[in-house]
Amino acid sequence: MTRFARFVVSLSAVTVAAIATLSSQTPTAPAPPKQTPAASRPLAPAATLVSKTLPNGLEIIVIEDHSVPIVTIELAVRNGSFTEPPELNGLSHLYEHLFFSPTAAPPRLIDRMMRDFDPADEAGIVYNGTTREEVVEYYYTTTTPNLSRAARTLANAARWPGFDPAALAREREVVIGEMDRHDSNPFSVLEKERNDRLFFKYPTRKEPIGTRTTVRSATTDMMRLIQGRYYVPNNSAVIVTGDETPADAFTLVESLFGDWAKRPVDPFVEFPIVEHPPLPKSEGTVLIAPVQNVIAEISWQGPSVGKDNAATYAADVFSFILGQPDSRFQRALVDRGLTTAVNFGYYTQRNVGPISLAFQTTPAQAKAATKAVYDELSHFADPDYFTDAELESAKALLEADDLFGREELSEYVHSVAFWWSSTGLDYFRGYLGNLRKVTRADIAVYLKKYVIGQPRVALALMSEQSRKASGLTDADLIGGAK
Repeated sequence: MTRFARFVVSLSAVTVAAIATLSSQTPTAPAPPKQTPAASRPLAPAATLVSKTLPNGLEIIVIEDHSVPIVTIELAVRNGSFTEPPELNGLSHLYEHLFFSPTAAPPRLIDRMMRDFDPADEAGIVYNGTTREEVVEYYYTTTTPNLSRAARTLANAARWPGFDPAALAREREVVIGEMDRHDSNPFSVLEKERNDRLFFKYPTRKEPIGTRTTVRSATTDMMRLIQGRYYVPNNSAVIVTGDETPADAFTLVESLFGDWAKRPVDPFVEFPIVEHPPLPKSEGTVLIAPVQNVIAEISWQGPSVGKDNAATYAADVFSFILGQPDSRFQRALVDRGLTTAVNFGYYTQRNVGPISLAFQTTPAQAKAATKAVYDELSHFADPDYFTDAELESAKALLEADDLFGREELSEYVHSVAFWWSSTGLDYFRGYLGNLRKVTRADIAVYLKKYVIGQPRVALALMSEQSRKASGLTDADLIGGAK
């Protein structure tokens, strides 16, 4: 089995090699031609999910699709690095690794074929887990006749974890190996420095992988501490997608999880998440690493779901506009050869989502590219920076992207888990409808509140030789901000 942890890194779009004609000139991009806006109408309704909350607080979410006899069952838990003080950093991730170890479930609850078995070998079940900042999830995908078997295994692992000391020792080394591979990538230096500066008071709350110190010192008592706080029904959801009716899914899940004891106090009431203080000033730094080109990233603290939902919708629409190949942003920076790739995006989070502008360039173009980036930034809120047609097209394409994701429900289930944990089902259900309502004015409000003229962290990753050749300074990176 391959276990993994997904980390959203804004550099992903700019680390892919791109061919471009480099230019030392930075002319202002001409205004795009006027276009007639498309009608703003939904392409399709939001995903048809049916949900039910059990008396113990467990949420059951079902998306039914009988096109193929495949079903996925997933457990999502509101856990992850946003729940971790420094001494527990990375232990949610370690817990994920232990989840698939033999359980301590009562023998009567364990099918003969399920005892210490590998589902992939015994029942054709594909399974895995993921730890992110604001969710930990576990899933089993199988053919429809094996759903009850997979569901029982999931319930046993969630309710009666074994925490075998030998398994803990083994998984500690597996996680340390993941850290070694992560750290061997020079771009991880940029990622860590960004988090350490952007979330300067509580950086570990944005580091799901943890540290070697915390992982090596982890004990079974610490694992039970995490279990007691967060692996409870009133902090969890079971999501079923594919070839199963909601009624049958509800019956199955309730039979396995219905008597799971509810935690008397909501863990986020007893252990509230931290409040990340705003950046007091802009910071810029050149980081040295053995890379050929220059990778730069400018980051801001963005909106939080639950505090400024309107800004999160505006952020997604604006990011999509900028990502289109014919946008003014791309034409001014990529088509003119100043950068080989550029990306602007917002990562939806309940506890402060980062906004990042990342670009790749050459040492010779680094100063000119950085200056051009800030010139574009200064015009983001201009009324003619994008057309009405681009605005409506972005909304339609975001809907199409969601529709495409539903084509493979065994993958879409992870999106549902993410949204359930970070935003809640009401936000998820209303997401596409709220995207359609985004106006040019909404985008301007978002940009002025979180981006334009706001404190930022600006970093550039390059070799020592490239640094000397580029002449790029810390002041250049923050656009001359004080």
